[in-house]
Formats: sequence, C-alpha cells, structure tokens
Amino acid sequence: MQLHPAQKQVVEAPNRFRVLNAGRRFGKTILAVEEIVFTAINLDEGRVAYVAPTYQAARDIAWDELKKRLQGVPKEVNESRLEIVVSNTKGTKSKIFLRSWDNVETLRGQFFDFIVLDEVAQYKNFWEGWQEVLRPCLTDRKGRALFISTPLGFNHFYDLFKTGDTDFRSFHFTTYDNPHIDKEEVDKAKQELTEDRFAQEYLADFRKTEGLVFKEFNRNRHLFKPKEIEKVTEILVGVDFGFTNPAAIMEIKRDYDNHFWITSEWYKTGQTTEQIVQRTQALRPHSVYPDPEAPEKILEMERAGLNIREVNKGKDSIIRGIDIIRELFKQNRLHISEECRNLVQELETYHYPEKKAEQNEPEAPVKDNDHALDAIRYVFLTCNPYPTMFWQRKTEERIRERSKYSAFG
Repeated sequence: MQLHPAQKQVVEAPNRFRVLNAGRRFGKTILAVEEIVFTAINLDEGRVAYVAPTYQAARDIAWDELKKRLQGVPKEVNESRLEIVVSNTKGTKSKIFLRSWDNVETLRGQFFDFIVLDEVAQYKNFWEGWQEVLRPCLTDRKGRALFISTPLGFNHFYDLFKTGDTDFRSFHFTTYDNPHIDKEEVDKAKQELTEDRFAQEYLADFRKTEGLVFKEFNRNRHLFKPKEIEKVTEILVGVDFGFTNPAAIMEIKRDYDNHFWITSEWYKTGQTTEQIVQRTQALRPHSVYPDPEAPEKILEMERAGLNIREVNKGKDSIIRGIDIIRELFKQNRLHISEECRNLVQELETYHYPEKKAEQNEPEAPVKDNDHALDAIRYVFLTCNPYPTMFWQRKTEERIRERSKYSAFG
C-alpha cells in the first residue's frame, strides 16, 4: 500500500525507537501494518509483535488489516491465537504475533526483531511493562520499536514523546496531515467538539484531561530533580496493597518548614505481602500509613517492627484526602521527585466522571489508576500536615493583639 508523505517520514527514520503522536484517522494502523509486513518478509526467521491495549482491540484494530495486506503471501493463520507464520525472502519462516497490553507478562522472556505498541496512552503501568518486559525482549537481536498513539492528557505517553534519549525520535502529525481525509469533515468535527477535545483527538495536542481532579498540580512548580532533602524531621510512608493491581509504596519526607517531599515510589504488580514489607522496611520510616482494608497484611507489618499508624478510611475520606492534597499544592508545600513517574501520571489523569445535565452534586472521581494517589492520601489524612501553619497563625494573632494594646501605652 502506498504511504502518504507524513507516514513516509516515520518509516524512513533510522532511529531504533520511534514515537508517533498523531490525530485520529492519520493512518497510524496502516503505517504499523506496512512496517510489520515488511519486517517479517525481509528478515530471516523474523519475529514481530503488535501490542494493543486489549485482546479485542488487537483483533479489531489490526488483525483484518494485516490479513488483507498479506494476500498473495504464503502464510499459515491461527485465528484463535492471532498469529501468522509467513514465508520470507530468505527462504525461511517469520512469525507475527498480536498481543494485548493487559497480558503483557505473557511476552516476558521472548525475543523480537520489531514491536509495535499501539494506543500507548491507554496502557496501564506503562513503564513497568516496557522496562521490565518488552525492552529486554529486544536485546538479543537489537530489535526496534514503534510507539503510536493519540494523547490522553499529560501521562506516560507525553513523557515518552519528550524523551531525550538519542535512540528515540518523536513525530507529531494531525488528522489534517492525512491527504486522504476530507478536510471539511475535520472542520465539522471542530465545530461539534470542545476546544480541548478537538485539540487532543484531531490535532494530537497534549491537553489536561477534562474533569481533572488535581488541577493545581503543575510540573514546573511541583516537580524537583532527585536530591538529598535537608532538615528532615520524619519519614512517612503510605502503602496501597495490591497484587493483580499494582502495590504502591510512597516515601514522603517532612522538613522543618512543614513541606512534604515525595522522594521515591515503588509501584509493582505481582508482589507478595512479604516483599511489600521488606521494601517498606528498607525505607526506614518513622511511621507507616497502610490501607486499613487489609488487616492481615497490616499485622505482618507490625510483626516486622514497623510503626503502623491507623488510617481512618471512613465516609467522605476520599474527598477529604483530595482537599488536603489540593491545598498543599496551592500552598506549594508538596513537592514530587521527577522519578515518581506513576504518581505524576495519576495526578494528570485522575478525573471526575462526565457530569450529566440533571446532576447537582459532584461525584467521586473515577476509581481507576489511583494506587499511588491512594498511598499518599492515607498519609495526609492521618499525619496532620498543617500544625506549623496553625501555630504560625496563632503567633501572628498574638503579636497583633500585643501591638493593639501597646498603642495605648
């Protein structure tokens, strides 16, 4: 299939890892299929993988397009496993695998020449899956990867797009860059959608998620480069247990000025209670604030000698915790290490459900992608982050009172 000029720019780039940020209907899937087929047909015993957010998405997005592109090429198709074996120009067989990100662990220990990761912005726990599972799959053969997506707020795809690694090259194209799309149709969508929604979906512009909970968070203001925090009064650790979902352990240091510095995160799936306890112990915390809904796991922490603080997870605790964190951001008293990528992603995507016209009361945020946020919320719900400011205000009130009396002699 003939690629249009913008697609050719991506295909012809020599970089090992390419990141394509493009609007809807740009032709991302067509480009991916062309590269997959070309690689499989021209490599001796090549191994190529296409990864979509879910198994159904892999079938719906690329499977039929891939089979259509391979018409006339000798092949064996396995419909149930979404795998194709093709004859290549070297006289051997190459394999093409379609897989899902929600089962990315099934690829651990395998090897590939080329991997396409589609709709990357929708992936959960991206950095863990990429760094611990897929990146090692490319080591044996010095394989390549193509990351493609439309933005979804300022999440991990934004960080990937902005990476300064010399192995990477990023591309940005809009729907208008596809010459096969009627421009008037795109203009009509512009009139029908909100400015932010159109900019994100058609212009591939990174915008804050609509209905964002933590609007006060700002990377330029609240992120800091890893460093040793001075005048630390205590180390507080929040723990959100998990196994299928990630376990999150957040290290928070409070200083003498009552500022809070989130210096590290531990964000992993498939971790036992013993591993979570060992990781928490390694931080040497003064106090630990775990999810109170896991009493048996808390008991193991207590047996390990950790100082456990009881977290009150009662009515409206989510809303109260959100209010505390938002206020800390407003006061510029909450600082986050740039290395806490998962926490930053959650802050920039945690959102309220779309409000219906008849609704009066605001709903609780969507319960998704919030494990690190839960862990820090347990800390701030319990540790009383305002004592210094409280006493400072009281002192200022007394000074004003003294000044009033001294004015009269």
